[in-house]
Amino acid sequence: MSNLPFIDLKAQYAALKPSIDARIQAVLDHGQYIMGPEVKELEEKLAGYVGSKHCITVSSGTEALLIALMALDLKPGDEVITTPFTFAATAEVIVLLGGVPVFVDIEPDTCNIDVTKIESAITSRTRAIMPVSLYGQVADMDEINAIAARHGNLPVIEDAAQSFGASYKGKKSCGLSTFGATSFFPSKPLGCYGDGGALFTNDDALAQAAREIRVHGQSQRYTHTRLGVGGRMDTLQCAVVLAKLERFDWEIEQRLSLGDRYQQLLIDLPVQRLAVRSDRNCVWAQFTVLLDGRPNIQQALQAAGVPTAIHYPRPLHLQPAYSTYGRGETHVHSESAGQRVMSLPMSPDLTHEQQDRVISELAKALKA
Repeated sequence: MSNLPFIDLKAQYAALKPSIDARIQAVLDHGQYIMGPEVKELEEKLAGYVGSKHCITVSSGTEALLIALMALDLKPGDEVITTPFTFAATAEVIVLLGGVPVFVDIEPDTCNIDVTKIESAITSRTRAIMPVSLYGQVADMDEINAIAARHGNLPVIEDAAQSFGASYKGKKSCGLSTFGATSFFPSKPLGCYGDGGALFTNDDALAQAAREIRVHGQSQRYTHTRLGVGGRMDTLQCAVVLAKLERFDWEIEQRLSLGDRYQQLLIDLPVQRLAVRSDRNCVWAQFTVLLDGRPNIQQALQAAGVPTAIHYPRPLHLQPAYSTYGRGETHVHSESAGQRVMSLPMSPDLTHEQQDRVISELAKALKA
């Protein structure tokens, strides 16, 4: 039996081929590969989708976080509260600017940051809070914003690299705080064919700062008003995302439906399903479960042609590059999750037959 795809980007392209090809050809015809008309078109459509006043496309999700912190004028020694159970980019951008990531443990049932532990981590040096909306479920942004407001209106940056398209209390991820930052890495809910990302904000001054920073700090050509980076999103990548937007609502519905179906199929198996809070949904950038005996189970699934992945095996406070920022703390739930999380195949084009095969092979592996 053939191997299942972990994320079926080939099927997605096949469904969108005429639109994607036409969009790419249009860029090739006009030849404006940097800041071409598709950039502005995409920004306007994404801002409308999120319900945000401003969208600034950038070269990656990592760059989105970096530019957000630069727009907020993060200084060396400033602290940013975040989670250790995330991809390295979340803390990386803080450290690159000389800031200090302050790690707060996660909720054991969602793997999102535990908001009840944020307030005690705030100090006189806290400059921002950066929650991560992991696996496609938005963190508890209202409570985080309330905490930030009680402490001098601290800026809040939602790391929404995995949650674009998700909803929280009737509002869209990326439109819930000072900044929303997302990624268009190919495997994300809305992906391009390379690197790309976007920032969202309702603040005019921050939006202007972000736009200047992404073009080397220029307010106009060769007038550099601030430090910046080469952070533009290529016109070709914007064209791809514009084409993919045509069926994005359908893809989100598929993710929600397939996620619900996975949850039901797993009820009788000895695995921990992630909780989804009643006031939000999860777009399942990865469909992740927690279980014991992961190495043997992964090996059995691989032999059966079912790919898996681990997001993430070691929390950041235990990573060599970031261990000095952990203050010697133990983040029990993050460390436990690192040993137990496993992601199963997930994409909008996953069929019920493929899903049934995944669950069947997982059941065999668990029984063995």
